[in-house]
Amino acid sequence: MALNIFKKATALRNGILAKNILCRRYSLYEPDYLEALKPKVPIYPILNVQITGYVYPVLQSYQSFIYRVAKIMDIDVDNSWALPAKEIKIQRYKPRSTVVVAEYKLNIYERNIQLAEITATQCPLLIRILEATLPEGVNLNVSIFDPNTELKRYIPDKQLLDMKTQLQDLKKK
Repeated sequence: MALNIFKKATALRNGILAKNILCRRYSLYEPDYLEALKPKVPIYPILNVQITGYVYPVLQSYQSFIYRVAKIMDIDVDNSWALPAKEIKIQRYKPRSTVVVAEYKLNIYERNIQLAEITATQCPLLIRILEATLPEGVNLNVSIFDPNTELKRYIPDKQLLDMKTQLQDLKKK
């Protein structure tokens, strides 16, 4: 009887040890208890930092600044991309008339940066730093990443779309 209890206890202990060895997520040279003492802080999903502005060099400089701040705060930058400039035409009229006095063409540049592995304690600090250092004329928008945002960066291939429509027309016949 005592031998069976001993065998069961040994098997249970070996099973627990095997489970601990398989579930190790810490470094080879760090003990278990150091990892167990770390606080469990929630992690945000991938965030999209969108910056828009009228001056191209300022926007490029601010994008590199965001990247450097994220690197210092140990936040992963998954991806970053630029969108083509949008051109806006602005007209100034004479007072109380429809006569155009001046016409301006403005380019709006846009940059997107994807940030991952942001803890709940880092995110408010990062957003506060970005707000405090925001250059004049630059707009900042931080949101949860939406895959439709990334689809805006791809330019559709006209030939490929034409071939798809031809293929669908052939299937109908």
